[in-house]
Amino acid sequence: MGRLAVALVVSLWVIPISIMVNHVIPDPYMDEIFHIPQAQQFCNGNFRSWDPMITTPPVLRSTNGVLAVLCSILLYDIILHLRPSIGERGATLYTIVLTLYPLHWFFTFLYYTDVASLAVILAMYLACLKRHYWLSALLGGLAISIRQTNVIWMLFVAGTGAIDYLVGEYHKKFNDHIMITKSEGLADENYRPVSANLKRRKMGSSVRATDISISKASVCSSRGSSNFSSGMLKEIQEIFFALWCLKWNFFVLFTPYLLIFSTFVSFVIWNGSIVLGAKEAHTVSPHFAQIFYFGLASTAAMGPIHFNLHQAAALFKSLRMSKLVGFFVVCMALTAGLISVHFFSIEHPYLLADNRHYPFYIWRKVIKAHWLMKYLLVPLYVYSWSSIFHILGKFQRKTWVLLFFLACAAVLIPAPLIEFRYYTIPFFFIILHSPVGKYKHWFLIAVLYLIVNFFTMAMFLYRPFHWDHEPGTQRFIW
Repeated sequence: MGRLAVALVVSLWVIPISIMVNHVIPDPYMDEIFHIPQAQQFCNGNFRSWDPMITTPPVLRSTNGVLAVLCSILLYDIILHLRPSIGERGATLYTIVLTLYPLHWFFTFLYYTDVASLAVILAMYLACLKRHYWLSALLGGLAISIRQTNVIWMLFVAGTGAIDYLVGEYHKKFNDHIMITKSEGLADENYRPVSANLKRRKMGSSVRATDISISKASVCSSRGSSNFSSGMLKEIQEIFFALWCLKWNFFVLFTPYLLIFSTFVSFVIWNGSIVLGAKEAHTVSPHFAQIFYFGLASTAAMGPIHFNLHQAAALFKSLRMSKLVGFFVVCMALTAGLISVHFFSIEHPYLLADNRHYPFYIWRKVIKAHWLMKYLLVPLYVYSWSSIFHILGKFQRKTWVLLFFLACAAVLIPAPLIEFRYYTIPFFFIILHSPVGKYKHWFLIAVLYLIVNFFTMAMFLYRPFHWDHEPGTQRFIW
């Protein structure tokens, strides 16, 4: 069990299904019509040619197959890093289930940049977790070149990495200082750095230059020694104190992220837009309902974990414990949901006109089935996000959860088109930081993914149809 086992298992379906897809559909389909000629131009050395309909660099089908295997290895390493107690066998099984996630799995076999984007984001995150910040920033630059909105995920990774660094170094410095002072006979079992130094000053002892530096470090250490889970404001306060005490080391280590971000800002100013092409179809729009769609889609993809009696009871219990505050938060969330779906729910022309995508049918058959339906779904949206926050909050700092939500909002709200592909990266951040849970839950999730994958691939390959207004064979796709 391990990386080799994960790579082998994933290859066992990537290779034969890729061959089958290329056999049934040898010609370009959907975005491949634009990407293949662009890739050919690059292969011929013509890097100045660019199709204005393309928003991301071209990626070959075969490249996605290799990157899917790489994604599985990266997922395995991240899981072991975050949960070393799970063991190689548990990490292997967990990884195999995640690689079956339908949106990631399906686009492994087509000419889209989703798999490449996820692979580089995972590599960037793993490098940051291992504190290889310069490498992580360089991978962030590569991720942005693949898909421009990945700048948000680079900032998220940099932010979470910065918090982990500050907390870790702060506590290490505090513990080291206690050990030094104890060894020098300057502290007893109830040592308090600041009070000890004040006591020495009152006793009229001479203060050396080294004592002054120790006293300054002691102030910082005493600030950073408290529990970071004691509340959002407390966490933020502690982080700022840590930042002040470690500011120079912090600046040196995290400057690469700032350089990449500055370069990206310069590109946007020069390009006049965040996307490379098709700018009219990708204008920024206040699509607040999109964040609610993502919450429901993500919890549905983890259905056995989020939609069970135990989880519902846990959420209800947390509301009862918080009493008025919990009631107020729920009311605010419901109000925000109702306002979002009423005033900020966008019907993009692509969504309404293209019946090849599953969101077209979900929009028509579910959300637009009745004028009340979009409002009746709001409690389900609120439950989904409440469940996500509740699960993430068990294992992550409140500041981590806040940064994640802000990153999701920054990526999804400006996007006017409902595309489930946009949900892949934030979904993996959720599931990687959720508890492993019971094996029966993951077995049910695996079965669910296999059923969905079988259905979508069968529909794509063997249920083609034709349009009256346009020649060619059309196929169902996510």
